Amino acid sequence: MNQDQSVFNPFAKFLRSRSALLYLIGANVAVWLVLFVVQLIGFLFNAESLPSSTSGYTPWVDVVVTWLAVPASLDVLASKPYTIFTYMFLHVELMHILFNMLWIYWFGQIFLEFLSDSQMVTTYILGGLAGAFIFIVAYNLFPVFGQSLHVAIALGASASVLAIVVCVSAYVPNYTIHLIFLGPIKIKYIAIVSVILDIAMIRSGNAGGHFAHLGGAMWGLSYAIMLKKGIDPARLFSLKWLSWLQSGSYSRHMSSKKVHITSRPVNDDVYNQQRAKKQKQIDIILEKISRSGYSSLSKEEKEFLFKASNKS
Repeated sequence: MNQDQSVFNPFAKFLRSRSALLYLIGANVAVWLVLFVVQLIGFLFNAESLPSSTSGYTPWVDVVVTWLAVPASLDVLASKPYTIFTYMFLHVELMHILFNMLWIYWFGQIFLEFLSDSQMVTTYILGGLAGAFIFIVAYNLFPVFGQSLHVAIALGASASVLAIVVCVSAYVPNYTIHLIFLGPIKIKYIAIVSVILDIAMIRSGNAGGHFAHLGGAMWGLSYAIMLKKGIDPARLFSLKWLSWLQSGSYSRHMSSKKVHITSRPVNDDVYNQQRAKKQKQIDIILEKISRSGYSSLSKEEKEFLFKASNKS
């Protein structure tokens, strides 16, 4: 019994975390479950025997996919521009969502060791938008896609997930994980291999998907570079709803908010000095992680890094 509990403890802790990672995975799974139910009902009512459309899915599922997937055609996109957002939460096949959710779960936890919930949501959303942009541009730019332009669609969280993978891999490139059969490996190599595979597989039957992945990867790399230079687009977004969801109550959110309101104001010179000192401490800790891994940090260093990331 104790052994079983130890196996499920990390998963139970994750479910209690109320982090952005939990909600992103939950949103993807919820949409997939809706489509699963639609497919099941279609099977029970023999809808699967009806001719499928150009999307390749059965008619009932095709209605949902056509409504939520992002189209390559600019004419079709103009009639449903919202799909540049909805497509990044849409999966039909089990293996598609399983693979994506495992990747975001593994790398998302590493991401949250160094960066904040708002930065994760920003990476996911903007990475997905970048993926949709590159997908649409590629299909409208290259003649090879001319015949399939008006029927091509993209769906899935892969671009957003790869944005998170590349972002954290570029932010802490020497962070080391242990893989079965391969042993210790730095995450930057996993990100590099993933990008190379996407480039190599453009000529496969899912060229649009690989272009979308590359768009997400480009955003992830760009975001990591911006963060290292002190530029953070996440500050432009108000994610107070995340604070409410994580706190579990409005009163706790308000009490934490009062702490910031009553904090003593400082002038620009003092603020810049404090920020420079803080950044220097962060750089020292990140360098230590690069040399010896996250486990080498002291309890105080881990707490400092955690608090710094949540204030980003």
